[in-house]
Amino acid sequence: MKLQMSQPQALRARPRAGALRALPRRHTVSVSAVASEPRLVVPSSLQGGSSWSPNSWRSKPALQQPEYQDQAEVVKACEEIARMPPLIFAGECRTLQERLAKAATGEAFVLFGGDCAEAFSQFSANRIRDLYRLLLQMSTVLAFGGGVPIVKLGRIAGQFAKPRSAPTETINGVTLPAYRGDIINGPEFTPEARRCDPWRLVRAYNQSAATLNLLRGFSYGGYAGLSRVSQWNLDFMKNTAEGHAYMDIAKRVDEAIQFMIACGMDTNMPFMRETEFYTCHECLLLDYEEALTRMDSTTDRWYGCSSHFLWCGERTRQLDHAHVEFMRGVNNPIGVKVSDKMDPNDIVTLIAMLNPSNKPGRLSIIVRMGARKLREKMPALIEAVQRSGQVVTWVCDPMHGNTETVSGYKTRRYENIRSEIEAFFDVHEQMGTVPGGVHLEMTGDNVTECIGGGASISEDDLNSRYHTHCDPRLNAEQSLEIAFYVAQRLRQRRENLAAKTPAAAAASS
Repeated sequence: MKLQMSQPQALRARPRAGALRALPRRHTVSVSAVASEPRLVVPSSLQGGSSWSPNSWRSKPALQQPEYQDQAEVVKACEEIARMPPLIFAGECRTLQERLAKAATGEAFVLFGGDCAEAFSQFSANRIRDLYRLLLQMSTVLAFGGGVPIVKLGRIAGQFAKPRSAPTETINGVTLPAYRGDIINGPEFTPEARRCDPWRLVRAYNQSAATLNLLRGFSYGGYAGLSRVSQWNLDFMKNTAEGHAYMDIAKRVDEAIQFMIACGMDTNMPFMRETEFYTCHECLLLDYEEALTRMDSTTDRWYGCSSHFLWCGERTRQLDHAHVEFMRGVNNPIGVKVSDKMDPNDIVTLIAMLNPSNKPGRLSIIVRMGARKLREKMPALIEAVQRSGQVVTWVCDPMHGNTETVSGYKTRRYENIRSEIEAFFDVHEQMGTVPGGVHLEMTGDNVTECIGGGASISEDDLNSRYHTHCDPRLNAEQSLEIAFYVAQRLRQRRENLAAKTPAAAAASS
């Protein structure tokens, strides 16, 4: 990959508005096989010219961006990041896109998981390891129950910035800028902490690089090998119902491995010792994303090299705004969060803008509505996308439509999270379409931020281990419980499809 970048001096012209080892080491996938997909038409009023550059977003309104006091320091910080190596590589993105294309057809399933927002103060090798272990456990449960490969994406190594519903926060009559994530300012309610500091951009890059280095070591150093499946259980999970259920699966996997060894299979083969693991985060802070945009020397195409997968949030997905403009030009697989406010006509236009060549795996639609609204609104979106012939991967985010405040704490109820996942699978079953993945805010820590589940966390328990700097996360036990439920639905879907095959129909007649 040649390090061709956008011109750093372009940072000065911004208008105001409201060598790491590759993770997926297997073959690089060419997208030429889907070049014949029909090209979708974008309304001329939204095309804004056919040309794109990493800084073309600056000509559009950019929401949810920080108000820095010293733009010259922003330029310096971004110039320093632009000189740094990319965090990910184009070949990894192309491989991920192929995996996501399989999820769109039911040949794979996607698991997104990680912190609501990464924090500088909580950065440690142990926390990275525990989240990684939990995602491995969940993917094992899903693969065992669903019978399909699991595409693993961690909300990590870049998930620092957060959109806010208001630009300021008032406590006891004192008003300060809102906390927008550690990449921008600090969570402490002081004027110093809440000042937007551009050099936090560089610190976020450095933490992301260190995190990715460790994740690559875990993925290819033997830690993720199937022979270690029984060792991934977190210590505080071992005596829980979910921990016991997981160990039952691990025992069966171990028995299968011993059988393969007895048959002469070499368990040192890469597929037995290694795993693919990808990173993702919200494409929110556009100064940072532009500074990490690189051109791939093998294809002469631009890639956002801050993460393998980027998504556009519900608050920043306006058709004629800066975030959609930036996202349409990078060749990473990307996603868009949509709520019940999404109009069926608008989703078709948005998909056409972000994936005009209709490439499978390029675009995921991440639905966040709440269970009741999902049942009411999602069928019309699916119908509009199907009618237009567009190819997307449908993903359920059961977190953001279920946030409430209890006793002064932002929280989510496990039963509501599970109900939204249930509604997501039910709607796809009714529509004859494919549930492609789940997107969870979760942690490997033993926190008490979401109410309910097998952990039986009550409203009174919230203050005992409430550690999030932003939104409430499922703890490890609750996350694994969700994985078992999703695995059950995947198994049910697989059995229903098998029953509809001609062979099954003939056998029953």
